[in-house]
Amino acid sequence: MIDPAILVPYIGACFLLAIVPGPTVTVIVANSLSRGTSAGLAIIAGTQAGFLVMTIIVALGMQAMVAFMGAAFDWLKLIGAAYLIWLGIKMFLSDGHLGVAETDRRKSIGRIAFEGFLVLISNPKVLIFLGAFLPQFVDTSRPAFPQVLILGLIFMLVAASTDSVYALLAGRARSVLSAARVRLVARGAGVLLMFGGVWLALQKRA
Repeated sequence: MIDPAILVPYIGACFLLAIVPGPTVTVIVANSLSRGTSAGLAIIAGTQAGFLVMTIIVALGMQAMVAFMGAAFDWLKLIGAAYLIWLGIKMFLSDGHLGVAETDRRKSIGRIAFEGFLVLISNPKVLIFLGAFLPQFVDTSRPAFPQVLILGLIFMLVAASTDSVYALLAGRARSVLSAARVRLVARGAGVLLMFGGVWLALQKRA
């Protein structure tokens, strides 16, 4: 269903986007520091459930969009490529600080997981991001829904892997996640993402 030729660049883009800390990582790190790695992993379980809901919403919307917009869908891809370049610039300018999140040590693992779900599902930027990112890799000559669903599941797998690393590191030592190290990762990922966005935009015009 997915062209194997796009899987390698897609997985690479997923990794770049997932590895740079955002609000979700802040919550993961805060809970891992406060209650241990298991709490961080519970947050990840909740965010993954939220990602699945968001992915299904985007897949349904994109299926209808391809059917009604036709060639205009290419313009959506160009807008999405520009959005990825903007994300790359934001990553490059990141100060590397994870921020501070309050945690309650009395929360159950189930409640922590639900908190992760709410953090993800209540953030409209996630829906905008998925709506801009996933179309770059959709073949409009094929049904859009299964493609978006598979792409979304791949992104979830990559994000869960990188988030788990943050949870494990935070559960051991805060010093491992220093601002300088996070900033270095963010700048490298930002540069690569900007180049990737330009490349995708040029591919759409070819």
